[in-house]
Amino acid sequence: MKIGIDYGSKLAGTTVIAYREEGKIHLVKSVKNKDADLMILEFVKENNVSVVGIDAPLSLPGVYSQLIGYNDYHYRACDKALKAMSPMFLGGLTARAMKLRSALVANDIEVFETYPVKAGNSLFTEDEGYRSKTPDYESMLDTLSKMGITLAKDSKLESGHDLDAILALDIVDRINKGDASVAGDSKEGVIYY
Repeated sequence: MKIGIDYGSKLAGTTVIAYREEGKIHLVKSVKNKDADLMILEFVKENNVSVVGIDAPLSLPGVYSQLIGYNDYHYRACDKALKAMSPMFLGGLTARAMKLRSALVANDIEVFETYPVKAGNSLFTEDEGYRSKTPDYESMLDTLSKMGITLAKDSKLESGHDLDAILALDIVDRINKGDASVAGDSKEGVIYY
């Protein structure tokens, strides 16, 4: 099984896992005041997950690994290319994501850093309101359905977190097909979109 994760604060109830079963997308949402990282690890173990796409930084700028030629203390090359947030600014979230990746990789699970915002900005129209205060989820679901992405009846698109988890899963699918875009370099870290 492949999953996409929109990674939020540990106890905020904003982490969402998207997975496909029988051609439909299902969403599993974290619960406020419950450990989202534990939820992810339990889901992965119970569902024999083999590939994870996560919307969170999975590495630090190369200067911290003393890579030659890397001197930026705030941004990786992939962050600069995509105008993404600095892993350093995200601090604790970055550290948690790197720890989660380490646990997943130790269990032979492939993990990719994804950037749903870049995918969503190129996919949805301004009228659909992706990442706005007035999103038109119905219209965005129509756009997704034209791409063959449909939600299961037990799942509802209720937030940008839900949407970004779906987009992270789509990026993982495109990585598998060889048609995902990528920014950065492998020594420091790459982001797929």
